[in-house]
Amino acid sequence: MIRYNSAHQLSIEEFRTPFEMNMDKENRWVLLGALIPWDALARVYYSMMDADRGAPAVDARIVIGALIVKHKEGLDDRRAIEYIRENPYVQYFLGLSTYTSEAVFDRSLFTHLRHRIGAKEFDCFNREIIGKAEEIEKQVLGKGHHKKQVGHGAFPEKKQEEAVGVSPETQAAPPSCVQENKGQLQIDATVADQMISWPTDLGLLHTSREESERLIDTLHKRAPGKKKPRTYRRVARKRYLAVAKKKHRTKKEIRKGIGQQLHYLQRNIRSIHQLLDVQEADGALGWPLGRRDQKIFWVIQQICSQQKQMHTDGSHRHSDRIVNIYQPHVRPIVRGKAKGDVEFGAKLGVSLEKGFARISTISWNAYNENTDLKKQAEAYKEMHGYYPEVILADGIYGTRENRGWMKERHIRFSGKTLGRPSQTPVPYAQRRELQKERNQRNHIEGKFGQGKNGYNLSRIRARVQGTSESWISCIFFVMNLVALMKIADKAGAVFLFAFFLTAIALAAGAFYAIKERQKSRCAHLFVKST
Repeated sequence: MIRYNSAHQLSIEEFRTPFEMNMDKENRWVLLGALIPWDALARVYYSMMDADRGAPAVDARIVIGALIVKHKEGLDDRRAIEYIRENPYVQYFLGLSTYTSEAVFDRSLFTHLRHRIGAKEFDCFNREIIGKAEEIEKQVLGKGHHKKQVGHGAFPEKKQEEAVGVSPETQAAPPSCVQENKGQLQIDATVADQMISWPTDLGLLHTSREESERLIDTLHKRAPGKKKPRTYRRVARKRYLAVAKKKHRTKKEIRKGIGQQLHYLQRNIRSIHQLLDVQEADGALGWPLGRRDQKIFWVIQQICSQQKQMHTDGSHRHSDRIVNIYQPHVRPIVRGKAKGDVEFGAKLGVSLEKGFARISTISWNAYNENTDLKKQAEAYKEMHGYYPEVILADGIYGTRENRGWMKERHIRFSGKTLGRPSQTPVPYAQRRELQKERNQRNHIEGKFGQGKNGYNLSRIRARVQGTSESWISCIFFVMNLVALMKIADKAGAVFLFAFFLTAIALAAGAFYAIKERQKSRCAHLFVKST
C-alpha cells in the first residue's frame, strides 16, 4: 500500500514548531528542498512497490530525504535518525508539516532501503536532477547566456572545424541528415574502497581458523554427548603471534607461519565435516548451521583451497582471490596509485557532464576501463538525443577500436593522435588551446576527490555486495544535488545582476527624462517672459 504527500506542501512560514521562532527562508535545507523534484523521485521509488498489497509504506520524501541527509552529513544510520529528530529544518526538508521529537522511522529501515534502491534507481534519480538543472538554465539564464560547462567551470563551445591538434579524420563535419553533436563528456575510472582490514595471507588464515573453531563449538553444543574434536587453538594462536608481532619478518618465517596455519585450518575443516556427518546420521532435524555460518564455512573452505595452492606453487596470485571472510565479493584491484599498488573495493566507470556524474559500470573484478567509452557515449545520447562533440579521457581510452567507433559518429577525442608526431610544427596558440581543453579532464579527478574526502567514497561501510553498490550510488546522487545547488546559486546571481542592470537603466532613463522636462519647462518660461 502506498502513502504519499505531494511535494506541493505548506510554505516555510506555516511550518509549526514548539519554539517561539521564525524559520529562516535561506536555510540550506529549505533551499535544497525547493530544488529537488520530489514527485519525479517518488515515482521512481514507488515503481518497485505494489499499490494495493503489503503494509503502508513510509512516505517517499521521508525515505529519500533521510538518505540524502545521511550521506550529505557523513553520518551512520543511528546518528542520521538522531540528527533528523533534533533538527526542525531537516524535518521540513523531509516534508513534515510540524516538528516532532519522535524518530521518523527505525534505523534498521536504512538497511532495507539499500536493498531496495539500487544503482539503477539512483541513476534514474540522477537523470531527474540533470533535467532539473537544464530547466533552471533555460528559465533563468536564458538561451543567450547558456554556455557549455565541464566540471565546475564554463568552457565555450567550439566548432569541429576549429579543433586543433586532432587527426583530420576525427574532425570531419557531420552530414546534414545527422543531428550535430553537442557538449563535452569526461570519463574516467576509480575504486571505491571497502572498509576492510589490509589483507595478508597469514592474517586471513588466522581469522579463518578462529571462525572454524567457533563453528566446531556451535556444532558440538547440538550434540553434547559426543566427544569434542581437538583444535589446538592455544598452540595455533601462539604460533601465529610469534610471527605477526615481529617488526621485521623474513620470507622464510612468513612461509613457515602460513604452512602452520594451513595445517590447523585443514584439520578443523575435516572436524566440521565429521560433526555434520554425525548429526545427519543421528537424524537431526534441519541444517545445523545458520545461513550466515553456512556462508562463512563455504568461504573458509575456498580460502583454504586458494592459500594451499599458492603455498604449494610458491606464488602470490590466484584467480578470484578472496581477501575478506565476511565480504568474499571484494577483489584486489591493481591500480598503481601513490597510496598503494592495490585497492580493495568496487571499480567504477564514471562519466561527468556539466558537473553531474553518472556511474556506468560497477565491477568487483578488475577490468579494462576503455570498454566503458561506448557505453558512456550511448548513455549520453539516450539522455540528450545526440552524441557529445568531444570526449575528454585518459590515453587508455584511445584504442584503435574506440577511435574508429568515434570517427563513425563524428565524435572528437581529446587525446593524442596515434603514430609518430607530425613533422609540421604546431603554432604555440594552437598547442595552448589544445592543452587547455585537455586540462578540463581534471574536473572528473576533482569529483573523485570530492567523493572520497567529503563523502567517504573511500570508506564504504556496507558489507553486502548489493548494499555497497547502493551506498556508492547514493554518494554520487548527493554530490549531484550539491552541483544542482551551485547552478541554482549561479542562476540567482545572474538574475540579480540582470535585475541590478535593469534598475540602473530605468533610473538613468527616468533621470534623463526629468532633465529633458526641466529643459523644456525652462525654455517655455523663457519664451513666455520675452
